[in-house]
Amino acid sequence: MKKIIPTLIIVLILTTCEKTPPVGGCEDCEPDDRIQATYNPQPYEIQLPEWMPDPVIPEDNPMTNDGVMLGRHLFFDPILSLDSTISCASCHRPELAFTDGNAVSEGVFGRTGVRSSMSLVNLSLNTKGFFWDGRAESLEDQALIPVEDHLEMNEDWTNVEQKLRRHPTYPALFRKAFGIEKKSEITRDLTVKAIAQFERSLVSANSRYDRVIWLNDGWPTDSERRGQQLFFFEELPQNQQHPGCSHCHFAPNFTDNNFINNGLDDVPDLESFVDKGRGEVINNIFDNGKFRVPTLRNIALTAPYMHDGRFQTLEEVLDHYSGGGHGVINEDPNIQPFFLSEQDKKDLISFLEMLTDTSFIKKPEFQSPFQ
Repeated sequence: MKKIIPTLIIVLILTTCEKTPPVGGCEDCEPDDRIQATYNPQPYEIQLPEWMPDPVIPEDNPMTNDGVMLGRHLFFDPILSLDSTISCASCHRPELAFTDGNAVSEGVFGRTGVRSSMSLVNLSLNTKGFFWDGRAESLEDQALIPVEDHLEMNEDWTNVEQKLRRHPTYPALFRKAFGIEKKSEITRDLTVKAIAQFERSLVSANSRYDRVIWLNDGWPTDSERRGQQLFFFEELPQNQQHPGCSHCHFAPNFTDNNFINNGLDDVPDLESFVDKGRGEVINNIFDNGKFRVPTLRNIALTAPYMHDGRFQTLEEVLDHYSGGGHGVINEDPNIQPFFLSEQDKKDLISFLEMLTDTSFIKKPEFQSPFQ
């Protein structure tokens, strides 16, 4: 295992060359505005195995233990929503690999959205934007949006800032994480920085696949081995070629994070997609109907599938891909029809189930701090 400590030098310089604000905060604060807590930041170490790429951490948001802890509290706290009923964790539940098990997510007042919640797995490895359509360039940008989305939390960030400033414990947590001295310095920017730090800590790299393939710990079953061959090697036992799942879902994170049209919708032209996806974000008609390629890590836990949750099972997903799409002009060239026997499908699913990381979903530091 390797320990990645992003921007460690910056953190050390800040903590050694600058005077640590005293316990109790600033001397000229109004009594009601002063935060009583100690600021002593310690860098948070993301532990990734050597077969994984290095994480990408923004220079203006280095991870600290207290920053991750604050983000964990905010992630599981419904205080960010209008009626205090919806938290980030409402749509991203740890036991479901941080999805919610619904076709589309549900927000305040029971309002339903239009897309399925994405799994929050190894987000520090993604450099191509967030959401199904990639409209947020960073995790910090992503965390800003659900709070004011009327179909999600339906709150106003100004109100959220006031709630956090008046809260009995959050001001101290913000001071420990970011060194602020006044409650009035709690802002939406610091809030989403903390949430992003927690989300970057969600590392999954201990599946049966990882142990067997990378650590030589055990052997695949015959079914898993056949499924692995189908997944990676692109040749079926019947000597019929198929495009191969690994073109888009390649190891070690089983995604390339690109945006593709994977042949879901039969439309007469590129303007006819009900959900235009990536095309609506970048205003490019050729990208209409394209969505992010999700990671397949923990895929057995994250049904239903696709951006709109239209498929309930992995069998349905395999049936879709073997059908070969609809020939829409911007479909990915790998969307081609191919034959899968019932045994082929069982073997592929056996392989996909190897990607389940039970330690990830049970890790104590990824659970709600309010339990």
